Amino acid sequence: MEAPVKSWPVQDAKARFSEMLDTCLKEGPQVITKRGAEAAVLVPVKDWRRLERAAKPGLKELLLTDVARGELSVPQRGGSRRRAPRNLVPW
Repeated sequence: MEAPVKSWPVQDAKARFSEMLDTCLKEGPQVITKRGAEAAVLVPVKDWRRLERAAKPGLKELLLTDVARGELSVPQRGGSRRRAPRNLVPW
């Protein structure tokens, strides 16, 4: 079972940032509250990198997915006609 995440009021987080950072590195994410409501989370860099990787699919996953990621607007071919050549006057 995971230990409960410690919560820090913003005033304490500011005044005791070094202690909050040490606790984060030893125990994991730390929640910062503002007026009693959760406002932010301080997480160790290794956890942040893992979350970033999990949030973004890699090129392989994008290529193997059968779900379109966006619309591709391709104009119809042959719709535009070439301009007629201008009559060139010899000098």
